[in-house]
Amino acid sequence: MNKKFLVLSMAAILGLAACGSDGDNGTNGSDGNNGSDGKDWSAVNEWYIDGQRRVIQAGELTVNNQSGAAKNIILFVGDGMGISTVTAARILDGQLKGNTGEENSLSFETLPYLGLAKTYNVDGQTPDSAGTMTAMVTGVKTDVGVLSQAEGVIRGNCASTQGQDLMTSIEIASIAGMSTGVISTARITHATPAATYAHTPERNWESDADLTPEAITYGCKDIAAQLLDYSYGSGINVIMGGGRRAFIPETMTGPEGKSGKRLDGRDLTSEWTAKYANSAYVADRDSFLALDPATTDHVLGLFNSSHMEYDYDRTIDGATGEPSLAEMTAKSIDILKKNDKGFMLIVEAGRIDHAHHAGNAARALYDTIALSEAVRVAMEKTSSKDTLLIVTADHSHVFTIAGYPTRGNPILGLVKGNDASGMPAVTNSTDANGMPYTTVGYTNGRGYAALETGGDERYGLPIAAGRFDLNYVDTQSAGFHQEALVPLSSETHAGEDVAIFASGPGAHLVQGTVEQNHIFHVINHAASLVEKAETAL
Repeated sequence: MNKKFLVLSMAAILGLAACGSDGDNGTNGSDGNNGSDGKDWSAVNEWYIDGQRRVIQAGELTVNNQSGAAKNIILFVGDGMGISTVTAARILDGQLKGNTGEENSLSFETLPYLGLAKTYNVDGQTPDSAGTMTAMVTGVKTDVGVLSQAEGVIRGNCASTQGQDLMTSIEIASIAGMSTGVISTARITHATPAATYAHTPERNWESDADLTPEAITYGCKDIAAQLLDYSYGSGINVIMGGGRRAFIPETMTGPEGKSGKRLDGRDLTSEWTAKYANSAYVADRDSFLALDPATTDHVLGLFNSSHMEYDYDRTIDGATGEPSLAEMTAKSIDILKKNDKGFMLIVEAGRIDHAHHAGNAARALYDTIALSEAVRVAMEKTSSKDTLLIVTADHSHVFTIAGYPTRGNPILGLVKGNDASGMPAVTNSTDANGMPYTTVGYTNGRGYAALETGGDERYGLPIAAGRFDLNYVDTQSAGFHQEALVPLSSETHAGEDVAIFASGPGAHLVQGTVEQNHIFHVINHAASLVEKAETAL
């Protein structure tokens, strides 16, 4: 064996990375094979030792393949959180902590099992959230725009839905006697959260005002009304998110002064509290914080007329104050864990997707970091011995990390590479036209804007695809919208696979590249949902 590699291996095994401070204090090799001009092998073994440590940790993992071993299930969905978004958010999170960023890990990246999900819908190479979430919660893939109904339906056609409804994991868990919860930073009637409890051929039928004459004629109900009609088990115990407008009539205004959309005159928020004992309806963070989990069994929290604010813009006080995703997750677990039969909680970070659609990377990454914090809270409040925790995305976005930036270069900044000697360059890298460019960008969308605020205000301004002179632009500002190549009214989803991170009983079943509906079957095996529900009937 080459003596160089023998020394290297022994140094790694003995953990001698700290022996040489700069690599120059080692002794010369006795025969020219175990030394290199006075270099101390052990001084440069940081990566080697870290790799060795991770292998040892992986080797110590134990598998619990017992069906029904998971008492609790928590599924986190980062809407639009493709792998490039995870990577960029990891770096930004690390840089916000004062580090170079690349070496950082988001909370869910520490989970021991990892796979890839193929996200296409039955009728779409690049998917939408309705079809992808349906796959995750029913175990069956379906069409674009369809919520928890099989592919036999025609989108937007109520008459085609007979016999097409699919049972969801939330419904099955309720039948099994488990407590259940659904949280989102989007409207709770939006595609991803709605797929957990509603069955409709059109994701946009959020309130009765959205129903078509054909839908009304054939008896289809709007998504918000379906939430109130939910009749499985003891009902969904926790509902939190945005979307108040679909629950109150057009003659009623919410705390921020915006009117409801319902045409039938129903106030579904009051119907909710009348339907359930020990229930509460909350509309702002102050009333949310006042909730006592010990005495609350059902809670409906609607914190915005439409979607909740981006985490970057979220306020915490007064009528417009909103809880964070982590706060909603913690409160939900405290309410749900009172059930000895366990619970199932589905949490969506819905606004990652919206920020990407607006071409606003900063807000997308900040919302991804907020998701990481929510996962961290869930990890702390549960045990991997009896809780299957899965973190995934419904689909990706055409969001890229490009150029050759030096280590630690601001992820939202202009690219600065390394010079010929490998040292960070003083000036920005430039394109063939001599203009600097950002590390992150989009293949399509509305394109460049440098706004005071940013976010959804981008839609009120003209499309501006292509290259712009960024020499005097603060690209790290949350008001900066990255350049896009193809001009579109909104940036689009992408079709590549997304990651699935998992821990707890059954988590080892998340491995390899799988169809997205595989997630339901992992959950069903880990918690024996169908078996428990059949026993309860």
